[in-house]
Amino acid sequence: MSAFKIVAISGSLRKKSFNTASLHAAKELAPEGVTVEIAEIGDLPLYNEDLRVEGSYPAPVQRLLKHLHEADAMLIACPEYNYGLTAALKNALDWCSRPPSRPFAYKAVGIFGVSGGAAGTARAQAHLRAVLVGLDAYALNQPQVMIGAGHTKFDADGKFAEEAGRDFMRQHLVGLVKLAKQLKS
Repeated sequence: MSAFKIVAISGSLRKKSFNTASLHAAKELAPEGVTVEIAEIGDLPLYNEDLRVEGSYPAPVQRLLKHLHEADAMLIACPEYNYGLTAALKNALDWCSRPPSRPFAYKAVGIFGVSGGAAGTARAQAHLRAVLVGLDAYALNQPQVMIGAGHTKFDADGKFAEEAGRDFMRQHLVGLVKLAKQLKS
């Protein structure tokens, strides 16, 4: 029996991103039998409807779509830039939104978010939830993982070190697997 596979996307392209680091924490915290794989979005070209209509998806887009189609569920680390989604994340979601290849349709999606401020990406996560409706995806509602003061939550090696936050992440991953299995049945 194959493992339950969560494909994760970080909305940050920064090498030392706390949001990407939260996805690495998810790999450690995933329930037994669950793998978390991080998909690359930094090399995606800007979405172009002409390319989609022609059916000539660029290779990085084909790679992302294949990776997401193989997933049992998705996990998105959602940074907040100017009260909303990052351009990189929105671009990746736009490539995934159009027929014939809609990997988010009818799948469970978990959301993490880390920011330097106290709100912990609350506004960007609300924006992301609205976009996920357009993708026909099912966002896990509770528990929400909104990590404020991110610069204080990671150790010198970039590992998420706050136990209460790690517990929220664990609970979120368990809930994500449960929702994904309910959607499949």
